[in-house]
Amino acid sequence: MPRLTRWFIKSALLYFAVSMLAGVAVSAQGVMRLPPVVAALMPVYVHLFMVGWITQMIFGVAHWMFPRVAKESADRVQRLALVTYVTLNVGLLVRAVAEPAFALRPGPVWAGMLILSAGLQWISALAFVATAWPRVRER
Repeated sequence: MPRLTRWFIKSALLYFAVSMLAGVAVSAQGVMRLPPVVAALMPVYVHLFMVGWITQMIFGVAHWMFPRVAKESADRVQRLALVTYVTLNVGLLVRAVAEPAFALRPGPVWAGMLILSAGLQWISALAFVATAWPRVRER
């Protein structure tokens, strides 16, 4: 299994565990008194689950299982796959911090971080498409 695939999959598993913990905390908010930040974790829970766990697992398995590209394109595809991984994860981590902070204390810094997060994740999606597109072909 390629190293980058392992990074994608291990990161996805980590996000799965963290998102489930956030989900438990959000659910517990209804039956016990927890700090206000816990209520602000709902969007973080959903985002870590859907993007961190599901999307990242799909990206990793696709990177592993899709047919290889021609040797002359392999370095470019590998660089784009690394861009996919880095921008997706940096975007997720920025969002995990900025989302509850913005919910509790709205301000231009947190709003800017949310925009940055969305932009990084969009770049990640484009980089993934650029790596996957040439690998989807007829035999």
